[in-house]
Amino acid sequence: MKIAASDYDGTLFRNEEISPADAEGVRHWRAAGNKFGVVTGRDYGMLAPQLKYYGIESDYAVCNNGGLICRADGTPLWQGEIPLTVLAEMVKDPGVRRSFHFAFSAADTTYLYHESEGSWISREARQWDFAIVPIEEQDILSLPQIHQFSLGYPDPEEALEVSKRINARFGDVVHAYPNRCSVDVTPKGISKEQGIRKLVAIMGWSDPEIFSIGDEINDLPMIEAFNGFTVDTARAAIKAKARSVYAGVGRMLEANI
Repeated sequence: MKIAASDYDGTLFRNEEISPADAEGVRHWRAAGNKFGVVTGRDYGMLAPQLKYYGIESDYAVCNNGGLICRADGTPLWQGEIPLTVLAEMVKDPGVRRSFHFAFSAADTTYLYHESEGSWISREARQWDFAIVPIEEQDILSLPQIHQFSLGYPDPEEALEVSKRINARFGDVVHAYPNRCSVDVTPKGISKEQGIRKLVAIMGWSDPEIFSIGDEINDLPMIEAFNGFTVDTARAAIKAKARSVYAGVGRMLEANI
C-alpha cells in the first residue's frame, strides 16, 4: 500500500491555487489504487471547500498539525486536547497578544476572537463559506475540546520568536509550530508525523509506504520520519532535509506511482 501525505499551504496550494498538474497527479495516484490525503495546519472546515473547488478527492485528512484526524468526509476519528486553563493563561502572554487573531480549533467548529487588521481568518471564511463562531476572552474556559490554538503575525521572524517563547513557557503541555506568518499551538507530542502514524493505526493499514511532502518547519517531522520530499519553492533549510525536490505535488506522485 502506498499513502501520499501532502502539506497544503505552500505545497499543494501554491500561488493562491492548486495547479491543474497537481490535481491531475492526485487523480492518477488514486486511480492506481493508492491513498492520498492532506496533512495540514488548517482546520478541516478551512480545507474541505478548497479541495472541492479544485476537484481534489482524498482518502483522509490529518488537520491541525496532527491534532485532528478525519475521514475524507470530515468525520472525526481522533483529536488531541489542550487544557482550557492553559489556553486562558497563554492568551495573556505579551507575545501571544501581538497576534492578529486567536483561533481555537474544535472537531467541527473554529472559535475566534481578538481579531484585528492583518488577520486572514474572517476573509477566508467569507471567501470559502466556512463558519466561525465569535467568542470573548471570558468564554475560553467554556469551550469544548480544543486541539489547536492558532495565531498570526506580520512576518515569519515574529512567528518564530513567539513560537520559541510559547515553547519555553508552556512546553511541558503544548508545542508551538511556526508556519510562515502563523503559529499553530498543539498538545505536546502532536505532530504531522504522529498524525500519520495514528491514522495508519486507526485505519488498520498494514505496513504502508508513506510518501510525505511539505515545505515548512511544521512539515519537518513527517519529512524526516518518512524520508519525504519537498517542493522547489521551499527554503534551503527544508530542501536540505528532503530526499528529493519536485516542481510540485503532482510531479512527486507521478514519479512514485
